[in-house]
Amino acid sequence: MAAKTELALRVSGVSKRFGAVTALENLNFEVKKGGFFVLFGPSSVGKTTTLRAICGLEKVDSGSIEVDGRDATTAAIRDRGVTMVFQSFALYPHMTVAQNFAYPLKEAGVSSKEIKQRVGETVEMLRLSHRLKNKPSTLSGGEQQRVALGRALIRRPKILLLDEPLTNLDAKLRHDMRAELKRLHRQLGMTIVYATPDELEALSMGEDIAVMEHGRVVQQGTPDELYERPKNIYVATKIGSPHMNLLDISASAENNMLNTSFGPLSSMHQSLPTAEPLVLGVRPSDVKIAKIGEPQIPAKVSLIEPMGDLTVVSVQAGNAQLRMVLSEADATGMKTGEALNIAIKPKDVHIFQKSNGVAIPSPA
Repeated sequence: MAAKTELALRVSGVSKRFGAVTALENLNFEVKKGGFFVLFGPSSVGKTTTLRAICGLEKVDSGSIEVDGRDATTAAIRDRGVTMVFQSFALYPHMTVAQNFAYPLKEAGVSSKEIKQRVGETVEMLRLSHRLKNKPSTLSGGEQQRVALGRALIRRPKILLLDEPLTNLDAKLRHDMRAELKRLHRQLGMTIVYATPDELEALSMGEDIAVMEHGRVVQQGTPDELYERPKNIYVATKIGSPHMNLLDISASAENNMLNTSFGPLSSMHQSLPTAEPLVLGVRPSDVKIAKIGEPQIPAKVSLIEPMGDLTVVSVQAGNAQLRMVLSEADATGMKTGEALNIAIKPKDVHIFQKSNGVAIPSPA
């Protein structure tokens, strides 16, 4: 019998409204103990409200929140074993780094000896020993972020909630802090719930990702699962860069054939509805330069975008505009207006219902 997965957090049927605005609607997801879990989606989908509900800053209208197997829906903030790091850092400007770290422990009644030990461990872990006597205004953005993290970590929470913590940092600092957060997660084995609108952050950091839309989770899975098997067009366009090519098509009466604006295309989907409008999805990385013997689609290069070791090439095939991702070597010498033949393998074709955007799974 398989061992039961231990959960750090279960959110079940949670809804929250602010007047006429619905922030969360029947929200459901689970977080494994010790996992790095990401809430992903654009602004205004409910990520921050979700975190505030988990830590007790917002009272939910319905549903339940379990932390470490115990109902925490109406529990006091201090009794939940959860801490939250805000986008704004929220440091005490009149306190030194050491005082910022020590303050939550003093408030919790921790002994002076224990406070000294924990502050020492935390500053060493976050590489801030040389900044103990500094005030926040004298720190860099990355150092301020580490102090905000340290003030949360020093309480040794069951769950650490991070609300878009890297938004205010420049590109290099964001890269450095992503690596720092992953290092801390491995070192501490702590459960982290991380909210972000940034696809790169979600895919590079999350072991498990919940894609949110209109206050609910529309799909939860690993980065590979979300990329390879999106449940609908919304997820397909949010995961993967460049975004998936999407084209209106219909199914042919002939088995497994699709009618597209650049001609018939084979897929692995069977018994598709011929009277229903469909949408073809194909990742830019799955649009290839055709090899000898492969079914070929005539196309013409319309745009070339070098991206270092990769190049995004847009081509016109029939009435369709498709993006493809090529290696720098394969794109060398390619010119706008050049004719070429492309190929799309049946296994790489995604089909969605146009009416509701839901994916039609293939037998593979």
